[in-house]
This record gives sequence, C-alpha cells and structure tokens, in this order.
Amino acid sequence: MDELILEVNNLKTYFFLASGVAKAVDGVSFQLHKGETLGVVGESGSGKSVMSKCVIRLLEKVGRIVEGEIKFEGRDVLSFSEKELMAYRGQDVSMIFQDPMTSLDPVFRVGDQMMENLRIHRGLDKAEARKVAIEALRSVGIPNPEARFEAYPFELSGGMCQRVIIAMALCCNAKVIVADEPTTALDVTVQAQVLRLLKNLQKENGMALMLITHNLGVVAQLCDLVYVMYAGQIVEAAETFALFREAKHPYTQGLRKAIPALEGGQETLYTIRGTVPDLRCPPPGCRFCPRCDRATEACAQSVPPLRDVGGGHFVRCFQVT
Repeated sequence: MDELILEVNNLKTYFFLASGVAKAVDGVSFQLHKGETLGVVGESGSGKSVMSKCVIRLLEKVGRIVEGEIKFEGRDVLSFSEKELMAYRGQDVSMIFQDPMTSLDPVFRVGDQMMENLRIHRGLDKAEARKVAIEALRSVGIPNPEARFEAYPFELSGGMCQRVIIAMALCCNAKVIVADEPTTALDVTVQAQVLRLLKNLQKENGMALMLITHNLGVVAQLCDLVYVMYAGQIVEAAETFALFREAKHPYTQGLRKAIPALEGGQETLYTIRGTVPDLRCPPPGCRFCPRCDRATEACAQSVPPLRDVGGGHFVRCFQVT
C-alpha cells in the first residue's frame, strides 16, 4: 500500500442556492493508496456523497469546488479538459452509485450499455467488447452471463443490477473504485454477497476502494482506514481496528452506541440528540457542539483543528487529549 493513487487536499465544495451558500464539504483532506480500502462514514447530509462526486468531477450545476486540490497519480484532476475527464472517468476511476435500479438506462439492454463503456474507454470493436463484457459479468458471479447480457435492467433483480454496475466498473480496469452506499437498496443477504465480491475482486485486481456508507458494520468488515464526516468536515480518522477499539470523538462514540447489540437486552436504542446543522449557517465553533454532552464554552466559540492524538489517530475535538 505504498503507492499513492489519489490525494485530496483542503477540499471545499459549496452549493450556491437562492437561500444561501451551503458549505457541503469544508476543508477535507485524505490519501488513498494502491490496494487500500478507505471507509467514509457519517449521517445523511454529512457531505460524503458530495465529496465522492468531487473526486470524479460530477457535481450538480449549483455546486462548485471553491478551494483545494484533487490529484490522481500526481496529476491535477481539477485542471483536466473534457477529453481528459472522459478518460479519467472509467479508465482511472469508476463509480458505483447508490441505487442499482436507476444507475442503468432502462431502455437499453445491459450488454449494449457495457459495450458502449468498453468501446469508449478501451477502444474495443463490437466483438471484443461483447467478449470482455460477458466475461466481466461471469467474474462478478452472474449465472448464465450470455442471457443476462441480452436482458433489460428491469428484468434483473436489485442484486443482479448491482453486480452489473460492479462489472462495468471493473471491465475498464480502473485503478480506483468509488462505491457510494453500494448496498443500500439490497436485502441483507445480497448485501453480504456484494461486499464479499468487492473484497475478493479488490484482492485479485489490486485496485483501491473508497467506500461511502453510514453502516459501521460494513466498514468493520471491509476497510483499512476510516474517516468520520460530520457537517462537511472530517471529525475523526484512524485505522479501522483503532477506531473500533477506542473511538475518541463524541460523534463517533454516539454512532458506535447507536448500533444494536447482538446479545439484546436493550429496551431502547441510543440516539444522538438534535439534528445535523444547516450548512448554510453552521455553528461558529465546533459543528457538533449543539449536540455534544461534553461541549464547553470554547467549543461554541472556536473551530477545533483536526490533530493527531497519537499513532496516526486524528480527532477534531478540544476535549480529547
């Protein structure tokens, strides 16, 4: 995991709305190395998906990267031309979106969509593209891939569609896969199959994986490193084992406590009081301050820095020493 593939420094992404400017991503930095799995967790609205879309330059029109840099193998992604972006999306970085049923075009056959991808990014002719696409479907565990190649997306289950999306991401030999909630729309049995598939394919191909999720169980199963996001900022970052052994930030501790215990015995589930702040007017100090039981006056007035508290464990909190 020594080879640095993707580097993001001080990324700030704002949405310019009629009602104000929403600071969806506010000063996020991270690195991703070859063969590494990075998990990004947090509540809905924390900025996880916006950050992932920034990596592949697929922001909505009202969104804008106002500061920071994104580097892929040392190249400045933010300076790419449209032609360079076409090559970057697919050949270098591929994305698996949240809902497999809406990620595929319903009026085109699965095979046609896969072949278009291969012909654009790898320059294959129709016969070669068909062969590679069917082999990719077989590699992700789809039975009778020749028949599925001719099917329309609505003829496949959610789990099958998600496997097709993964196959499309893999058949261009991308070096980085960005998976945004890849198992959200699937039942728990299919979730386990898809996650096992991703891990096995990663080992075989040596690709780097960025996993965006709100499921700490998925993170514990798959990830080498974990970044916890809250209200557009990283509040804690550590190796997976270290974070689960001793979460330090009050927000991360709250997420941990909200997980139901396997042995049961809980009358009610723990919840973090309050809601994520409006990013058009975030609190002046720590963004978690209004919901934190350990907050002091200093927390309400000043933004805590993200600092190393030992062993590469980073925390954005005044109360952690």
